[in-house]
Amino acid sequence: MFKLSLCLLAALMLANVHADNINRDAVITREDSVSADPEGNYNYAFETSNGIQVQEAGNANGNTGSFSYISPEGESIAVTYVADENGYQPQGAHLPTPPPIPEAILRALEYNAAHPPQQ
Repeated sequence: MFKLSLCLLAALMLANVHADNINRDAVITREDSVSADPEGNYNYAFETSNGIQVQEAGNANGNTGSFSYISPEGESIAVTYVADENGYQPQGAHLPTPPPIPEAILRALEYNAAHPPQQ
């Protein structure tokens, strides 16, 4: 168990060193920010030289925003989101989606909705 822990620690340290070198020279190339007003409205955006882009706007009822970056594999990752009384709702092509509901289950749900149990 000790050897496994030691190998895991060494792998994490190597990954940290590698990740640290990937973006070491990145600088902010654009930054816009509007502090919250008395009603709580705010927005900000920034971009970095390594391709990271972030923007968000919000108020007391929630916020919307997006961010994008280039993954270590070279893939462009983009996420848009809404965060409000319904929680955090991200959307992005890379995010997993549930499989479609089977037709038989859909019919059963429709039947159950049309025939509620009587008490």
